[in-house]
Amino acid sequence: MQRAAIQWQKKTRNIELTQVTQWEDGKATSVEDYLSAEDPLEMRAGRYSLGVTLRTPGDEEELVAGFLFTEGIISRREDLVALRMPCDTAPEKNLVRVTLDPSVRLAANNAARRFSAGSACGVCGKASITQLRRRGLRRPEAASRLNPEMLCQLPPKLRETQAVFFRTGGLHAAAIFSPTGELLVVREDIGRHNAVDKAIGWALLGGRLPLSGHVLLVSGRGRFEIIQKTIAAGIPLLASVSAPSSLAVQRFSLSS
Repeated sequence: MQRAAIQWQKKTRNIELTQVTQWEDGKATSVEDYLSAEDPLEMRAGRYSLGVTLRTPGDEEELVAGFLFTEGIISRREDLVALRMPCDTAPEKNLVRVTLDPSVRLAANNAARRFSAGSACGVCGKASITQLRRRGLRRPEAASRLNPEMLCQLPPKLRETQAVFFRTGGLHAAAIFSPTGELLVVREDIGRHNAVDKAIGWALLGGRLPLSGHVLLVSGRGRFEIIQKTIAAGIPLLASVSAPSSLAVQRFSLSS
């Protein structure tokens, strides 16, 4: 069966409904199909652009908070004073205005971090990997040992909660589990790094960091930038459905 999108019809926050031509059993028919939405989002604090990412709309507060934290722009919840979310009118429909605590010195804290992140890679556009390693992240402290059998039960729990993925087949997911395997939060996004930022942003805004003894499960690969975000949140265990990259495994010879 082959499909080709030919006409946009309707768009919701995280799903787009489109008319497609479906080829099946030697016959072409017109049917409706669902696609994952993808839109740019710029984060701006005063005159500084903090970053632009391509993301699935929804959970913007958590995405921005998680991004600012895992990228090292803020180091605690109190550094984030206010967020003004996008409005529905151009030209600011994809712009979040961020108010940071005066103690956050952007000019001295590499506010020239301005970069564009595609939905596939959260580290793209960084000046160098060395810049990431200079943040001084420490190994998380594991509060408890996790049962391997419990860990193997987590992927089915994640799949059962991926509502948008079931409709579109095109989203990543990130979920945080308690030390006993209880699902605490799951977030979906077209970018795996965005899904992680949304989940960590949920924890940051709720005063739950660091997440000692918890598990982060991601639907894609455990890549370098995902490892970095996991460590920033104090999570001792990252599990991924797909195999990790070599750089993620080698990641950082972190000092103790």
